[in-house]
Amino acid sequence: MSFRSQSRGLRRNSSELVKRLWSRLKRPRIKEGSPGFEPTIQTPQTRQTDGNLMLNFYETDFYIWTQEQANFLRHHQWNQLDLPNLIEEIESLGRKERQELRNRLNILIEHLLKWEYQPKQRSRSWLATIRVQRREILKLLSENPSLKPYLEEALQECYDNGRDLASGETNLPLSTFPHQRLYTFEKILSDRFYPGEPATDDLMQ
Repeated sequence: MSFRSQSRGLRRNSSELVKRLWSRLKRPRIKEGSPGFEPTIQTPQTRQTDGNLMLNFYETDFYIWTQEQANFLRHHQWNQLDLPNLIEEIESLGRKERQELRNRLNILIEHLLKWEYQPKQRSRSWLATIRVQRREILKLLSENPSLKPYLEEALQECYDNGRDLASGETNLPLSTFPHQRLYTFEKILSDRFYPGEPATDDLMQ
């Protein structure tokens, strides 16, 4: 994870790292084949700088690490891949897509509940949020069809979250919003579904 990677990197002694790198850069270069030449040893995720100091790009510079891994894959350099961290990042992508789906459902359900239970407060801002979240959820599902079986599991959790969010935003008691889920997934994503009393034509245009 990029956040975890940054956290790990921060734990390193950056001043000591800079000193060692600078001392290496100031050393005179010895040509290959000359007496005293020592080849630099490279490992999949590290570069040797001197003695015991190893730079792990996954921990210190995540962007460089991603570019290296992409380059190794592009040139079929399988033995150079940082497999443990690469596997972790690929798995995290799946978790990220699920999290995005839940976040968007939370916001969408919150606004549908507000739309239904606070009709006098309806606004173009609410309407825009509903429309945008619907489009983005449909796009996410189109790009990740395997998320569809996860919908039923996520929907009740997101409805509960939406109730909490709507209660906090409207200052209405949580009991105002039924505990049992009000909307099916088909209704939630339908661009014709706006719960409660009909909105005025000028608002919907």
